[in-house]
Formats: sequence, structure tokens, C-alpha cells
Amino acid sequence: MEFLGTTQVASYCGMKKSCLFPDPAPTSTTKDSYQSYYLPGYRHLSSWRPSLLHKVISVPPGSDEPYNPTGRPPTVLPTLRSALHARYSTRDWHHANMVQLKGSEASRYWAGRLNTDSVRLMQDKDQLTYQMQEDSRRNLGERISNIDFWRSELVYELECLLRETQALETAKKHLECAADEMQGPLKTALECLYYREKRKGIDLVHDDVEKNLIKEVDVFKDCQEILAKLAQRINCQLGINRDAQHALEQDLSDKNSAHFIDEKCFNLRNTSDSINFYHGVEKVDGTVSVPVTWAKFSEDNIRCSQHARANSVKLCEDTEVGLESTSEEMWNQFVSTNLAFSNRIAEVADAKNKLQAQLAKILQEIFQTEDTIMLLERSIMAKEYPLKVAQTRLETRTKRPNIELCRDEPQYQLVTEVYTIDDTLQTLKKRLQEARDTLQMLLANKSKLEHDISVKANSFFIDKKCMDMRKTFPSTPRLIGYT
Repeated sequence: MEFLGTTQVASYCGMKKSCLFPDPAPTSTTKDSYQSYYLPGYRHLSSWRPSLLHKVISVPPGSDEPYNPTGRPPTVLPTLRSALHARYSTRDWHHANMVQLKGSEASRYWAGRLNTDSVRLMQDKDQLTYQMQEDSRRNLGERISNIDFWRSELVYELECLLRETQALETAKKHLECAADEMQGPLKTALECLYYREKRKGIDLVHDDVEKNLIKEVDVFKDCQEILAKLAQRINCQLGINRDAQHALEQDLSDKNSAHFIDEKCFNLRNTSDSINFYHGVEKVDGTVSVPVTWAKFSEDNIRCSQHARANSVKLCEDTEVGLESTSEEMWNQFVSTNLAFSNRIAEVADAKNKLQAQLAKILQEIFQTEDTIMLLERSIMAKEYPLKVAQTRLETRTKRPNIELCRDEPQYQLVTEVYTIDDTLQTLKKRLQEARDTLQMLLANKSKLEHDISVKANSFFIDKKCMDMRKTFPSTPRLIGYT
């Protein structure tokens, strides 16, 4: 860099002295030390330095050394140099003024255009900003309307779902009440079966009553199984309903939050106090859905809830049908079992009456047989004395002497009499034994009849007790769980 108004050989512009190498010997004069300088846009000045520098050299006072033409000249001040020599010409001055005026005019023109364009740009941008703000506000309003629509749909669907869920829970309670009501008749039927196991002998028969009781127990157990399956289905459906309800409530809660936020954004104005700068927020995309998927999400939740409601309605209908069918089936079986009990009791009573009548006849025959035996015994005793008389006569006649032992008519008559009486005694004794055998048979029949009568009485008592236990049966409303 050159310093105008100073020489290149000035002491403060020269090269730094080196400690290793000595200064080189000067080989040029003061004239050779200056170089030509060109100003941009101006003509070339071949020699602008003052000639006085080549003629006037002041020698410092007190120096006895002769003048050395190769010595370094003293520094000349710029003010002195400017006073001695002019830099530019008049033409340069006019040209510079003209260039300055044209530049100022161009700057003013461009400044005017810039101001006009800026005003128009500000107006356009203000209009654009206002229009964009209005569009955003309108879009927010439409969004709020859409949220209100889906909120109303969700609220309506949630209310319907809650009603169906309540109806389903009521149906479940009916099932539980009906199952509890079945325990009584089932217990009664089982007790009747256990009591009837106490029948004795031939009366321990697999009759219609036992068949109906077993069928009644099976019917009650089948009905309980049907109700248990319905209750299990209701529990599963209640879980599905709760999931759908949770989805609707969560969606509705999100819609309420979004509605509050969007309404707050809708009500924001340029004069609002809560507005602030959030630099870079437009670059952050935290959205997880688009309007189509947003609407589809709520639509899917509503469709799922509608499907759950339809299943709940069908399940409630199935529950009502199941309760009615089971109550009717149990009642019919109960009536059938009671009818079988009545028939069986009548049969047992009739058989018992017949046995008692037969026992009365057997007792009469026993009495008559005992009388006959007594008469036969008396008759046999009465025949012994005539036999003794005849045999005594024969034995006495054997004592007749010699020829007097004649087989005469008395002898024949006595022998015939003995044989006849002995035959009579044998016949009477045989008849007496038959009478006694008959009496034993009658006594055995009497014992059997009395045993059978006691067995029939026991069966009659058991069946009557079972009928007394079966006098009450739950009413149809209780069987279908309404009480």
C-alpha cells in the first residue's frame, strides 16, 4: 500500500532491517523511487509530483559532511505538495458532478419506485394476510361444525349403547333370578327321588313317577345350562359393549378437547392477549390423521357400537325366548310328574285296598279252618271210644273155650266194626293234617298280605309326602326372572 504525499524511501515506510544481513547499498535516486499512479476513471498523469522535490534539498545545520546525492531526502508535508500542484482538471470536476447528479437521480427514481412497490406490496400482503386469516377462521368454523356433528352422533350413539347395555344387564339379572328360582324345584325333585329310594320290596319299581322325576331333573339341569350359556354370552357382550363405550367416550372426550381448542383458536384476534410468536411451529407436523381417516375413525367407532347394540338386542330377545321356553318346559314337566304321582298314588291305594280286602277274607278262612280243625280233633277223639269197645269185645271173645271160638256173625261184625272205625280215624286224621296245612298256608298268606299292605302303606306315605312337597311351584314371572 502506498502513502500519497510521502516518498517510498521514508524512514517509516522503508523495509525492516535485518539482523542477519546488512543494508544493501542504494542504487537509485529520488526520482527512481516514485512510481506512476492511476486514478480510476481519470486521465493518466505522467508526472504529478512537484519539481521542487528534485531541486530543493535542505541540508541539516551543523553537518560538516559534503552533500551526498544518493542520500535519503527529507519528508515533504502533503499540504505543501497540494498547494504546489493541483490533482484534477475542470473537466474532471464537471464530469464528476454530472455523474454524481445522474447517480442521485437514479437513486431517487429507484427509491420512488421502491416506495410505490413497497406500498403496493404491503397492501397486497395485508389483503393476502387478511384473506388467509379469514380462510383459516372459516376453516376453523367448518372444522368446529364437523366436530359438533360428530359429537352429536357420538353422544346419541353413546346414549343408545348405554340403554342397550342397561337392558342387557337387566336380562342378565333376570337370568340369575330365574336360575335361583330353579334351585327350589330341582331340589324338590331330587329329594323326591331320594325319598322314593326308601320304598321296600316290590314297590321299589322303576315306574312312571321315577321316570318323570328323572326327566324333570334333566329338564331343570338342561334349562340351567341354557341359562348359564346365555349368561356367559351376555357377559361377553357386556365386555364388547364396555369396549365400544370406552371407545365412544374416549372419542367424545377427544372431540370435546378438540372443539374447545378449535373454538379458542376461532375466537383469537389480532388484538387478543394470548397470542405469541412460536418460531418454527409451522415446520413441526405432529398430525396423525387426515380428514378422511379422522371421520372414518369416528364412523368406525359408531359402526362398532351399532354392531354391539344389534348383538345386544338379539341377545336380549334370545334371553326372553329362552326364559319363556325353559319356564314353559319346566312347568309342563312339573305337571306331568304330578299327574304321574297322582296316578301312582291311586294305584297304590287301590292295591292296598284290595290287599286289605283279601286279608279280611284270609282271616275269615283262617277262623273257619281253625274251627274245622277243632271239630276234626273232637271227632277223632269221639271215634277212639267205639274203637276201644270193639277191640275190647274182640279181645274178650278170644278167651272163649275150645269149640266156642266160632267165627260167627258177631265176630264178623266186630272185625268189620274195628276196620271201619280205624279207617274212619285215618281219614279224619288225614283231613286234620290237611286242615292244619291249610291253616299254615293261610297264615303265611296273611303274613304276606300284611307285609304287602305295610309296603303299600309305606309307598303311599312316601308318594303323599312327595306330593305335599310339590304343592308349590314358582310362578311364570318368577321363572323368567321378573321378581
